[in-house]
Amino acid sequence: MVASSGALFAVNGTASKLILEAGVDAQQLTLLRASGAWLGLMVLAAAVRPGLRRIRVTRRELPLLLVYGFTGYFLVQILFFVSIRRLPVGIALLFEFTAPLLVALWARFGQHQKVKSRLWYGLAASLVGLAAVAEVWRGSLRLDGIGVAAGLAAAFLLCGYYVLGARVVAQRDTISLTWWAFGVSATAGLVVAAVRSGVTGGQAFPFHVFGQTSHGVPVWALAVYMVVCGSIASYMLVAGSLRHLPPTSVGIIGMVEPVIAGAVAWVVLGERLSVAQLIGGGLVLIGVGVAETARTAGPGEPAEIPPG
Repeated sequence: MVASSGALFAVNGTASKLILEAGVDAQQLTLLRASGAWLGLMVLAAAVRPGLRRIRVTRRELPLLLVYGFTGYFLVQILFFVSIRRLPVGIALLFEFTAPLLVALWARFGQHQKVKSRLWYGLAASLVGLAAVAEVWRGSLRLDGIGVAAGLAAAFLLCGYYVLGARVVAQRDTISLTWWAFGVSATAGLVVAAVRSGVTGGQAFPFHVFGQTSHGVPVWALAVYMVVCGSIASYMLVAGSLRHLPPTSVGIIGMVEPVIAGAVAWVVLGERLSVAQLIGGGLVLIGVGVAETARTAGPGEPAEIPPG
């Protein structure tokens, strides 16, 4: 289940980039994904007992859900889309995939939990790996600066999403929690779209792109994949896997995502990476895996897999 969700997330990176290249920007794509997933999850919630009653929320829960959805499902998504628009998909995911490492550092310094010394080896490996991915020895960063900044910002916000998720996941079931999170993201996207439309006088969403193709693939088909497979199905698989595996194991197995994403982008988009970048990517994943095993996940802690 974890490997399947990783594969779905990975392909979703390329599908999202193809939609972006068709003329949809990061904010519009975030709105499309959130709205589609929100509607799909509402149908799913209605079909599964106890039905729509599961999405009821108390006034006490609402503030935490709003922050959770806005940071983890709106801001992270926009930053991820900006990153993959400007960077190869595999490299963008590598930057975002440093989030579990940041969670381990937060556990050590923010929560004062005991961690094993190999946390520092994991940190060192990831930093060296990121330096190799950027090929810093060439005298200047070869990667787009805005893309790198967006990827790192997404990682920091994703870290907060994991820490916050440890609290909200214990209060609600997966369907209702994800429905609320996507709903907050969709609402934020609609507000931004309305403001942009009022300021620029342009269209809130370029619906005409659904009749176009991107790299020979219909945009409407890419959008359906992004919503159904890259959002709803992938999140449900991650949630289901937590019934059989501890969160740390889910996080480590989920590292297949950037590997598969890089391969898919290589084949579909021709985003070839140098040998040094491939080695650097491997070091990043090894470092994250080492850091993950340096701590013990707490009860109810969410799986550390970026919503790619």
